[in-house]
Amino acid sequence: MSTDTHNTVKGTGRVITRFGAQVLVRCEDNTDIRCTPKRKLENVACGDWVDWQSNPTGTARIDNIHQRKNAITRTTYRGKPRTIAANVDQLIIVSAWLPEPFWDLVDRYIIAAELLNAEVVIVINKHDLAEQYAKTSDWEALSEYENIDYPVLHVNANSGEGIAQLKELIKGKTNILLGRSGVGKSSIANQIIPKAHILTAEISDSGEGRHTTTTADLYELGDDSYLIDSPGVRDYMPDNLDPVKLANGYREFRPYFNNCKFSNCTHNHEPQCAIRQSVEDGNISKSRYQRYLSALANL
Repeated sequence: MSTDTHNTVKGTGRVITRFGAQVLVRCEDNTDIRCTPKRKLENVACGDWVDWQSNPTGTARIDNIHQRKNAITRTTYRGKPRTIAANVDQLIIVSAWLPEPFWDLVDRYIIAAELLNAEVVIVINKHDLAEQYAKTSDWEALSEYENIDYPVLHVNANSGEGIAQLKELIKGKTNILLGRSGVGKSSIANQIIPKAHILTAEISDSGEGRHTTTTADLYELGDDSYLIDSPGVRDYMPDNLDPVKLANGYREFRPYFNNCKFSNCTHNHEPQCAIRQSVEDGNISKSRYQRYLSALANL
């Protein structure tokens, strides 16, 4: 932080939340300052590193957004991309036994992580309900994720089971919690940072959750660790997906890409497709491949 001859203070910090047209920035000295971005920087998001400048007569101003490692975006109802979070190292993909797991959505989050070059942890919450609600196909799906080196962690946010292991996995990283409404993202966040008292709500009788987090907030956990608690997302797919990006989101496909007869193979109907052959040979999960075909059909 520096001061010029006109008593204007300048500094660098990280955006920890956004509310309306303004953001809250955590400065290098661990203080927080409210800022308004320049018009051309209106896409500033939670997790961004920024340069700011004080304004003696009003709110401080953001003059620059540092180059991002990556950005998680969604398309608004007006068709414009909106950045939810930036500079994310790891996606914590939360599912639960109630509401029942939706593996297509888990795959979509994994695709996002692969395209962001971010790590993945799959968290299954409400472990105490496994005996009552888990199906054989669910256990098979989890085993398939582990077989391609995605860690799976079972937790119970109410009792704290598995939370210590989760804290170890998020050390030294900027993490974001993603998952459908009602799976317990905010309850897990409350276990990691209890003092935050993140708003939570019970799921409805139908098993479908209500959204309880209204904005993305970044929490500093110490040891260079951060957690972004994002709004509940019922249906998510990375923007601007095409068949090539989609296939690259399936890490188990990559060793076989160069063996397909056609360079533009979509791994669907083309002859001499190495991916389809690998599925038949049992080297790629048939269930994951079927979900890939479903996602491909919906592009």
